[in-house]
Amino acid sequence: MNTVIAFIVIFGALVFFHELGHLIFAKRAGILCREFAIGFGPKIFSFKRDETVYTIRLLPLGGFVRMAGEDPEMIDVKPGQVIGLMFNDEGKVNKVIINNKEQHPEAKVIEVEYADLEHSLIIKGYETEEDERLQTFEVANESYFVIDGEEVQIAPYDRQFASKTLGQRAMAIFAGPLMNFILAFVIFVILGISQGYAVDKPILGELTNDGVALDAGLKQGDEVQAIDGISVSTWEDVVKIIRENPEQSITFTIKRDGEVVDINVTPDSRKVGDETIGLIGVYAPVEKSVIGSVTNGFTETVTWMKEIVTGLGKLVTGQFSLDMLSGPVGIYAATDQVAQSGIYYLMKWAAVLSINLGIVNLLPIPALDGGRLVFFAVEAVRGKPIDRQKEGVVHFIGFALLMLLMLVVTWNDIQSFFL
Repeated sequence: MNTVIAFIVIFGALVFFHELGHLIFAKRAGILCREFAIGFGPKIFSFKRDETVYTIRLLPLGGFVRMAGEDPEMIDVKPGQVIGLMFNDEGKVNKVIINNKEQHPEAKVIEVEYADLEHSLIIKGYETEEDERLQTFEVANESYFVIDGEEVQIAPYDRQFASKTLGQRAMAIFAGPLMNFILAFVIFVILGISQGYAVDKPILGELTNDGVALDAGLKQGDEVQAIDGISVSTWEDVVKIIRENPEQSITFTIKRDGEVVDINVTPDSRKVGDETIGLIGVYAPVEKSVIGSVTNGFTETVTWMKEIVTGLGKLVTGQFSLDMLSGPVGIYAATDQVAQSGIYYLMKWAAVLSINLGIVNLLPIPALDGGRLVFFAVEAVRGKPIDRQKEGVVHFIGFALLMLLMLVVTWNDIQSFFL
């Protein structure tokens, strides 16, 4: 049960902050965001704040921010349609009653002759069939359709995604992955402040109870000056010499309480892949400071970004196996293993997953954020956007292929999980 809760919290947090990035920068650009959703499928919880409906949906497989103009508007007003109009204090239309007009006796009922609810924001029509006087009604910038008793905000063109500058649109899309990187950075900083961070100094950190270092007489905090007469200045130097000398006695020259002491240690041997390395049972030195934690958080984030990009690079070089990919089932299994090691390991796992989600979303694949950014780059070169219908078809095909890949990966995860 703890694993289930951990998985839901981690996955939910990654999706939440990703979509929050989209939401924040879309709102900053003045785009009407109709819905902020975590999950897909039927709604199980929702509330509205300002212009946006916040929802949690049944299937926890992602999330989305529904921006005005991204999808075709589902409600339209056409010539010959009979609608009801309600007005604000300025005499402008603020509600357009699409159906069930009898529930709004105060509304002015007209037959539409012409309507433009994107640019000029006007509706022209006749009150009755006998009325030959065409009336023009101004529509307020903030106005609503009322259909089946529910209000849906009308989106003038200047509130739609496509009306914004190329930079604003690109930032609204890039902000999702960016927020994942920021989340990972914050987690690493919190870990550094709470448990410390490894530093590259030739000082012994915590010793394991079953390691040869403790038996040989080494202590936490010993400053290593040389090993077998070879001067060392970093923790990396210390590790390198230990790894290169399995089952061979080496002499540590250490400084302890102002005195220099020589201690002989024989590293144990361990097989790692095709290589045999030496181990003595000692961790890297750890420090705690706010400034150091911030620096370490940035370094850790960049390091993991490089590691994940290198792994993805194998897709291009052909060094790729389906086993390298994991879907929700595989991530759940890995979370179960990490959760057994404690909360700090679980937090680090969440940070790595967040970086992974951000990088994968930036891949130039249709339906992903990276695919959208590619179209923006083409628009910048051409000086005009690609036809929206053609772009929509490309993203639809990409989404279908991604869903197919997810099914294949999930099936592979299930097989490896249970076999």
